[in-house]
Amino acid sequence: MSATIDELGPVDWVVVEFPGTKLTGEIAPILAEYVDRGLIRILDLLFLMKEADGSFEAFESTDLDDSEIGQLRAFETGIAMLLSEQDVKDLAETIEPGSSAAVLVWENLWAAPFGAAVRHAGGQLAASGRIPVQAVLAAIEADAAEAEEIKKT
Repeated sequence: MSATIDELGPVDWVVVEFPGTKLTGEIAPILAEYVDRGLIRILDLLFLMKEADGSFEAFESTDLDDSEIGQLRAFETGIAMLLSEQDVKDLAETIEPGSSAAVLVWENLWAAPFGAAVRHAGGQLAASGRIPVQAVLAAIEADAAEAEEIKKT
């Protein structure tokens, strides 16, 4: 993957935890759709399995069979392997013992033109963040409850 800063979109990562140590690959179809639509490019993908004693193993998709990862195998080509050994250890700390996880790093292709425009205008990213869905839902519910209270008075 050789690209200039003007060609790259923002890069995000997630650790998606699943109870137990059996992966099914059910998340693959939506990822494939995003890749096919040109919204994202998968840059790194690995799987973690954490034992009850806290020990863990990390697996690349080539280490697992199709029944465990399904269509995720399609993302093997073009993966840049951006995560270091220390990154993997740190990410394994985030999941509960007895769980498995998919670690996904992707480029937001849809945002690359915006990022390039910002850089060409002399700007740079000063801050970024993500609001968890649970927090958004809680805020909506709190607003609705407040509006209901106002109606009563």
